[in-house]
Amino acid sequence: MAASSFGAALARVLRHEGGYSNHPADPGGPTNKGVIQRVYDAHRQGRGLPARSVKLLEEAELRDIYRRQYWDAVWGDDLPPGIDYAVFDAGVNSGPAQAAKWLQRALGVADDGQIGAVTVAAALAATDKAAVVDGLCDRRLAMLKGLKTWPVFGRGWAARVADVRRDATAMVRGEPAAGRAAVPWADGTAKASPADLALKEVAKTPEALAGGLAVAGALANAAAVSGPLQWALAAAVLLAVGIAAFVFITRQRAA
Repeated sequence: MAASSFGAALARVLRHEGGYSNHPADPGGPTNKGVIQRVYDAHRQGRGLPARSVKLLEEAELRDIYRRQYWDAVWGDDLPPGIDYAVFDAGVNSGPAQAAKWLQRALGVADDGQIGAVTVAAALAATDKAAVVDGLCDRRLAMLKGLKTWPVFGRGWAARVADVRRDATAMVRGEPAAGRAAVPWADGTAKASPADLALKEVAKTPEALAGGLAVAGALANAAAVSGPLQWALAAAVLLAVGIAAFVFITRQRAA
């Protein structure tokens, strides 16, 4: 049996889910990392735990809710790569039953909103799985555009569906997904992968500045015996490091 892709799919979903919010236009009410208060209440009640604010959602609870109520509900471990992620993200956003209907309509099978053996078999047998992803995303976006809250949340929803379409299409083709998946950290939040840190962020650290100065010094030494071109290069490096040092010191004083 192939390893579950739940962890990777959850990381991508969390990239689109923020922290705690209670937007007056959101019918779901208080929400934390995509988990609404009533879902959290049901989760804790089912485990004999007292009700509390979704603000206090723990990582283990987050993963359990996403796994049981969304991933397992759409048979994520049984669907083909890419399609599994597209349906999972749609289920988180609009409910597993609605996501199942979008998938079933894209596959041309009965749209009863319950993924089972027939739907899974059709997904596995689909000769153009990228077209299935497109069909699902098209239907998802069309429904979202018809909601009265589209003027408030539409821009974010459209961007999310576009990201899912792009990454899921790459997955079904066996290509690396273009989007950067978030990393679910210990507190359950989604942050940029350490490998994706921008160079300008790394340059803020004293260690990076010290390394840069050492390199610049070496270039300057080489320039002393190598001619005017090397002098120009050394000067440019020293200027860049000097600017970075100035920015770093200024930010530290302001912190």
